[in-house]
Amino acid sequence: MLGTIRKKLISLKPALAKQDLVLLCPICDRIIPDSQKDAHHLVPKSKGGKATEYLHRICHKQIHALFTETELANHLNHAAILREHPDMQKFIQWVRTKPNSFYEKTRKSTRLKSY
Repeated sequence: MLGTIRKKLISLKPALAKQDLVLLCPICDRIIPDSQKDAHHLVPKSKGGKATEYLHRICHKQIHALFTETELANHLNHAAILREHPDMQKFIQWVRTKPNSFYEKTRKSTRLKSY
């Protein structure tokens, strides 16, 4: 037996057009296509985090390539804070010149962890 909220969502689903649901990446401020949508835990699950935000896949991979889970949990647990980090600012300037559906494999950083 379906709950009342689920019934309402099912009945509304045909009324919602895919074009009406536009998500902006909180890191790079570009539109996220469905094929590039990744859920990012603001505080990693291994550190007790539950809240998530949708990001571009490439932005999400870059975050995890640059920072450890401890850094993310303790200091970088919000999109605004991540955007201010110098390494992320260089990445954001670069990725903003790419199309919304752009994806490239990301390598781990060789930067020494400072947190």
